[in-house]
Amino acid sequence: MRFARRCEGVTGMTDRTHKFEVGQTVDLIQSTSRPAASGHYEILSLRPAEGGSPQYRIKSKSESHERVVTENDLILSTHRNFDG
Repeated sequence: MRFARRCEGVTGMTDRTHKFEVGQTVDLIQSTSRPAASGHYEILSLRPAEGGSPQYRIKSKSESHERVVTENDLILSTHRNFDG
């Protein structure tokens, strides 16, 4: 069993429970109930599942704060890296 990188108090989570990996570039699905910057986000860490959906800590270059979102709120970005 392959283990994901250790991240702020969350250990032992495998990549089998998370669709995305730390360092991957994703897009946040826009929602009227959650204002957010458009553009690309970087996966900073994997978080435990809540309500059956794995969670992620993400960061956009255009925002000063980080966000915790569920996997259902993310799609794989067409950009290969966060800088591009």
